[in-house]
Amino acid sequence: MIKKSRLALAIGIVLMANTSYAETTLSDLEARLAAMEQRLQAAEKRTVAAEKRASTAEQNVVKLQQQAKENQQTVAALNQQAQQNQQTVSALQQKTQQNQQAAQQVSERTAAIENKSSAADGFAFTGYARSGLIMNDSAAGTKSGPYLTPGGETGGAVGRLGNENNTYVELNLEHKQQLASGATSRFKVMLADGQESYNDWTGDTSSLNVRQAFVELGSLPTFEGVFKNSTLWAGKRFDRDNFDIHWLDSDAVFLAGTGGGIYDVQWNDSLKSNFSIYGRNYGDIEAIDNTIQSYIVSANNFVGPFQFMLSGLRAKDNDERINQTQLRNDNAGDTGVHALVALHNDSFWGLREGKAKTALLYGHGLGAEVKGIGSDGNLTQDATTWRLASYGVTPLNKTWSFAPAVLAQQSKDRYVKGDDYSWVTLNARLIQEITPNFALAYEGSYQYMDLSPEGYNDRQKVHGSYYKLTFAPTFKVADIGDFFSRPEIRFFASWMDWDKSLDNYASDDAFGSSGFTAGGEWNFGVQMETWF
Repeated sequence: MIKKSRLALAIGIVLMANTSYAETTLSDLEARLAAMEQRLQAAEKRTVAAEKRASTAEQNVVKLQQQAKENQQTVAALNQQAQQNQQTVSALQQKTQQNQQAAQQVSERTAAIENKSSAADGFAFTGYARSGLIMNDSAAGTKSGPYLTPGGETGGAVGRLGNENNTYVELNLEHKQQLASGATSRFKVMLADGQESYNDWTGDTSSLNVRQAFVELGSLPTFEGVFKNSTLWAGKRFDRDNFDIHWLDSDAVFLAGTGGGIYDVQWNDSLKSNFSIYGRNYGDIEAIDNTIQSYIVSANNFVGPFQFMLSGLRAKDNDERINQTQLRNDNAGDTGVHALVALHNDSFWGLREGKAKTALLYGHGLGAEVKGIGSDGNLTQDATTWRLASYGVTPLNKTWSFAPAVLAQQSKDRYVKGDDYSWVTLNARLIQEITPNFALAYEGSYQYMDLSPEGYNDRQKVHGSYYKLTFAPTFKVADIGDFFSRPEIRFFASWMDWDKSLDNYASDDAFGSSGFTAGGEWNFGVQMETWF
């Protein structure tokens, strides 16, 4: 509503206006006043609306302030809860760490108990055996063996497939343990027997023997530096790093006896060494039982795929021995040296997949028996021997595998001055897979020998060649394509022949004996071979 004082003021203003407005009629004035009143009313309404909005805004601000306060309280509560949760997590982590430590202690105690229990359970049984029957084409006894030829007396093997008539067994019992300190121990004993009788009871002809009995100690915690991973041993044993051409039944090198040593002295990442001393025995020096003692000191070194071995031999008074039988040489030496250089390939001589080994050996004096170091006490002090051994195995394809070998040796002044024993053997075995359990094996051998014994032990000078071919259907349960998987059962037929001059080598030699002379021989038989 417009107040009366405001209306009077407005009328006065209008009456006092200049003459240009005098003519304005009263109705116009009233209309203008009415319009002004309407504008004033509209303004008042807007004012009221503005006041209402301001009041609403003020109420909203109060609400927002209250909400903010509540939010601050909520945040504070959440922070307090988070702090409590963090304290809980820290407590759980501490408890977990304690549990882990307890579990580790339990694990260590359990491992110690297991290590102690393994001392009672760490037994292993391994073995090797072969046995079979062989006959000639008349179903009668025959001569056979990998060292059948005159060259065999000085190590000239000619191949074993279809050429063995003996039963040979090796039984190994081992006990191993690892202590809580990490140290290990190993005891091994080997029983062996070999004979040619076909009877089921062979006690009267048995040669049962303890061939090995030794102890190894390894990973000793007090050993440091180059000896950290070394292994000590003592007893009667075959040297760990001997190697052979199995299908010829010929060792490349064989060191054995009774003694002690240390394996795996690690000089650096690529060079390691073995050191050993072995003892052996020769014949009597006189009629009384006064056996010659022989000793072999050996250093065997490995650099990558190469092997370098050097041995010295000593047998005091061996050169003074009295010859009580023809088998003993009263001209024998008492010292010697032996050396070997070998290459161990992880391929077939670098040509294809497979493996191969090659060894060159030299011996002088008592070391001139280069295959079996120190095993021959009849060698002269001037004896010299060179020997080459090389062999390999490779799969030709999915059904054929191939294994060739070569052995060659020359030995001079071996038993008497001026003698000469020279021979070379070439051998190869092929295996054809027919089914997963049946294969056909083929083996061929050739040996040339030129032997000049100079009358030693009533041997005669001869030279000539020997030939052997064998066909052997073979059954096995393991991987038929694996050249070395066993067991095997073989049926075989072998044909052999040799130059007639070789029959004159010796009266007690196989060649030239009754019913076994040059001109061709057939042998048939069956054989099993196994190892595990």
